[in-house]
Amino acid sequence: MTELVLLGTASSVPDEHHENTHMAIVGQGGVILIDCVSTPRIRLAQAGLAIDDVHDLILTHFHPDHVSGVPLLLMNMWILGRRKALRVYGLHHCLKRLEDMMGFYHWENWPGFFPVAFHRLPETEGVLVLENEELRILSSPVRHLVPTIAVRIESKLGGPTIVYSSDTEPCPAAIRLAEGADVLLHEATGASVGHSSAQQAGEVARQAGVGRLLLIHYPAAEPADVLIGQAAETFEGKLDLAQDFMRLGLG
Repeated sequence: MTELVLLGTASSVPDEHHENTHMAIVGQGGVILIDCVSTPRIRLAQAGLAIDDVHDLILTHFHPDHVSGVPLLLMNMWILGRRKALRVYGLHHCLKRLEDMMGFYHWENWPGFFPVAFHRLPETEGVLVLENEELRILSSPVRHLVPTIAVRIESKLGGPTIVYSSDTEPCPAAIRLAEGADVLLHEATGASVGHSSAQQAGEVARQAGVGRLLLIHYPAAEPADVLIGQAAETFEGKLDLAQDFMRLGLG
């Protein structure tokens, strides 16, 4: 079964029950990570996934609560004997800084290090990130403090289309990317520059005509009923709060 596993759902400050927001697409060909935080091998194992099964990594933007786990992911893969390539996708702004960060660790001197292929995505709407027999993933730039992409996961197996907003203010590009999706995972950090409130997330879901809204990237200490109540002011469809290790089938 192909599915999306939510490895974390908190905004920038996690707690013992909510890791920073990141997720994994699990399919027949392996695992695609979307963002990477904390100690990836441990979080993957807690979800029943193996680090060596990760073959693609999509990074939405270069903020610590979305990319802090990448150095440990790479180092642990290397120490555990990985030989196959890892493909990394993101905007130039993000990937350039990731390469700079890894340069401080002198990764070019790690003996026998496996290949890492960087795929720089254009900062335009509806870009095809990757495609396989099970799904296709598209990206569009959204409105955050640094260049950021949202992603749309379209199942080829008769499953739902799922869109993840990443960190963003309400913006037309996010609405267009989410149009007609079965599930929208929309951030609910709170209304501020580069972020959205739960109420604003509901309005995006309403305008995009999605079937279900799951609030994600929310303050871990905020009561669920408060966030859901705010989103329900603007969205009348199915609504819930995303939780760590929640699984969404993709067919």
